Amino acid sequence: MPQCDAQGLYGTLWGHFALLATGVDNLTIHNLKIDTNRDALDIDACRNVRISNCTINSPWDDAICLKSSFALGFARATENVTITNCQVSGYDRGTLLNGTYQRKEAHLVPDKEGPTGRIKFGTESNGGFKNIAITNCVFEYCRGLALETVDGGLLEDVTISNITMRDIINAPIFLRLGGRLRAPAGTEIGKLRRINISNVNVYNADSRFGSLISGLPGHAIEDVRLSNISIWYKPLEAADARAIQPVVPEHEKDYPEPQKFGILPAYGFFIRHVKNIELHNVSLTFLGTETRPALQLIDVQGVNLQHLTAKRPPTAPLMQLQDVSDLVMRDSEGLKNQTLRQVKSKAL
Repeated sequence: MPQCDAQGLYGTLWGHFALLATGVDNLTIHNLKIDTNRDALDIDACRNVRISNCTINSPWDDAICLKSSFALGFARATENVTITNCQVSGYDRGTLLNGTYQRKEAHLVPDKEGPTGRIKFGTESNGGFKNIAITNCVFEYCRGLALETVDGGLLEDVTISNITMRDIINAPIFLRLGGRLRAPAGTEIGKLRRINISNVNVYNADSRFGSLISGLPGHAIEDVRLSNISIWYKPLEAADARAIQPVVPEHEKDYPEPQKFGILPAYGFFIRHVKNIELHNVSLTFLGTETRPALQLIDVQGVNLQHLTAKRPPTAPLMQLQDVSDLVMRDSEGLKNQTLRQVKSKAL
């Protein structure tokens, strides 16, 4: 495979991805400043990749997007990747480079779901993603962190730390194992496992979509650890409160995007079809009024809650459980220390 280095560049690009690397080994991307209306950096089926010190504005598409498509004619994982010291945003096109940082064009985003501009794994995910570290990155006025595998690949062994986000327009954290399976016939649903996310601070996130961690029935996301995370959610509008989804669709074969699930029945975390998840030192706050619980867990096996702090709405429980087993709660505000072995349905 070829080797490539890119550094010290800046520019505005329209019409196609700023950089699309497919099947590249030993790729270094350093000190780029990019303002684009498409994906900025697409890293597809690559190995040994280092992305550092980049500032990227991409309101209509993703800023840094790891993919593992079938473009090489076979499935190849994107693996051994580090992303560090980067800033991503969804300001209006061109306004990063001219320094005005405008926010007037959100209605022009092609999918009508607000500016994109994030760091994402997927959606092309035939080969999967392995052994990836993301550190010291800033998100502003864009969508949140998205880890998606929906086309049969393994997404595993990922560590993400020291992330700060502000004015996030959908789920700050989105983990999705799906069954779209845009892949050769006979491809089976993949796996999403061994994910460690820590030291994350999020202010003014859109509470309609909370943070969403969802596998599929019979295909659980596994071994997720969330620690030292603080999220402040902005108020839910009255019209949106009337549109809360009491039963969230699975959307197994659909394009994975938080908005597709509708307005969630929990403001903080909606967690479904997961095995072994830990929330340690997690703080959840709403900035206005709220009628939904902070957390909803459905079909979850093995939950460890320690030092959870969540603002309780005046008319809702703190947490709603359905088909949950082996839940351990310790030293969490508003929740007594206890172990629940099997819960069919319970509000706490």
